[in-house]
Amino acid sequence: MGGVEDDEPASKRMKLSSEELRLLSNGSAIKEPLAGSSGGLMAWPLHSQGGKEVVGSKGLIKKVEFVRIITKALYSLGYIKSGAHLEEESGITLHSSLVNVFMRQILEGSWDESIVTLHDIGLTDERTIKSASFLILEQKFFELLDEEKVMDALNTLRTEIAPLCINNSRVRELSSSIVSPSQCFSVWSLKQDTLRARSRTKLLEELQKLLPPTVMIPERRLEHLVEQALVLQRGACLFHNSMDKEMSLYADHQCGRDQIPSQTLQILQSHADEVWFLQFSHNGKYLASSSNDRSAIIWEVDANGLSLKHKLSGHQKPISSVSWSPDDHQLLTCGVEEVLRCWDVSSGECLHVYEKAGLGMVSCGWSPDGKWIFSGVNDKSICMWELDGKELECWKGQCTLKISDLEITSDGRQIISICRETAILLHDREAKVERLIEEDRTITSFSLSRDNRFLLVNLLNQEIHLWNIEGDLKLVSKYKGHKRTRFIIRSCFGGLEQAFIASGSEDSLVYIWHRGTGELIKALPGHSGSVNCVSWNPANPHMLASASDDRTIRIWGLNNLSAKLKDSHSNGIHYCNGRT
Repeated sequence: MGGVEDDEPASKRMKLSSEELRLLSNGSAIKEPLAGSSGGLMAWPLHSQGGKEVVGSKGLIKKVEFVRIITKALYSLGYIKSGAHLEEESGITLHSSLVNVFMRQILEGSWDESIVTLHDIGLTDERTIKSASFLILEQKFFELLDEEKVMDALNTLRTEIAPLCINNSRVRELSSSIVSPSQCFSVWSLKQDTLRARSRTKLLEELQKLLPPTVMIPERRLEHLVEQALVLQRGACLFHNSMDKEMSLYADHQCGRDQIPSQTLQILQSHADEVWFLQFSHNGKYLASSSNDRSAIIWEVDANGLSLKHKLSGHQKPISSVSWSPDDHQLLTCGVEEVLRCWDVSSGECLHVYEKAGLGMVSCGWSPDGKWIFSGVNDKSICMWELDGKELECWKGQCTLKISDLEITSDGRQIISICRETAILLHDREAKVERLIEEDRTITSFSLSRDNRFLLVNLLNQEIHLWNIEGDLKLVSKYKGHKRTRFIIRSCFGGLEQAFIASGSEDSLVYIWHRGTGELIKALPGHSGSVNCVSWNPANPHMLASASDDRTIRIWGLNNLSAKLKDSHSNGIHYCNGRT
């Protein structure tokens, strides 16, 4: 493509400098003939839509809009000559002549003339005209103050800005800047001509956001459209599960199933009975598991896989659940209608035992700052404790069941628990407001998303429901396919941006769905007993753990990782080499 010769004087093309053109993405005032010819290039056939030429196979893209956006992108990228050439060759200008005049008046500080031109551009929304006028006159006001023309600035404020009758709070601020010079300096500190010119460019950018896109195309519009297309492609990709997966403009994006952890990398065999619960730490460096054998185990995660760090003993009953402190330095374990124990992750020492005379704990959780712990009690209450064991508060009534999960939102406001067989209670501690998620079937467990916006609810009828709990409660999606008839089966969010749902199942399989579409992606064989619980590593979207009645924990990863681990038996750990 030809362009303006490098040695052609800038003044011959336009008064504005190349830098100003780049900042404004505007070169449409260039009218000189440009050298070069594209006569040898093939042209796409154009179609008509309502009398307007369109491009693209779907007939959705208007040619004029398409060319203007490309021109805008060229100027934004600093390709001034190429943008000018495109305007010249296509006959499609980036801006109308009036808009070009308006932009030049802004840059030159011709405030009164720019207000007149603004009214002539053809805007129909009176509010937009007033708002744009306010921005222009505000700039005029500050530049007058900067030149120490206080009376002229005051006159502009009284006779031009105030009569617009908008943004009264800002008018008061401008008035105070006259009374108090320090106030003025805090909002207007540009003293040099170059800085003042730059502020006018900033004003143009603000006006660009305010005016309709048909008048002034938004900055970086082409980049926004391309990014939007890539994000939509990624969102529609069932298997997208890696930040390292580069996206190209040369081809539509598509990931393969190899991005989903579906290969058994390790089998952890240190529990002596059914494994009921497991959960990765927030930083992904540890995994905690609990069992019917009345023990819990802390596993350490490193590049070579998982290794046993501590086996925690002391409970007199099976351990139903565990909960990591926000900083991952401590771990709570909850015995079945027994006590809570708090453990030091580094040493494996039991730091404290929480109990209530004649009652047993059924669930546990942490406050976001790690200063308090919460527990569900088998008298259907929920208690809050200090770390030293002092009970701070107790919510009586139908707050929880003997079999229930417990979650606390990251702002510490909401406590979530199963309060009836078919209902989940969301209790706002500060507002003292209660909301209920009500299902038609018995609820067996639930899980809270990392962003606190969604709740994953497991039901007795072999369905998993996804609820949006932000604002009005809304059922968003359902996931089916797994088996559940007798036991408590748990599911979890996971993968990159928690785009997947994983669940255990009584048929010994681990099920994985795409969260957005609800499509079942994988059913992973390997366990020989009911899979009770799953947990996805929050720091590694390619690591998933499952706990089973077969007394084992399986660590699932990508197929290409299995070759890195050797076939061996050590410390209750079986390393797999691509086999299940």
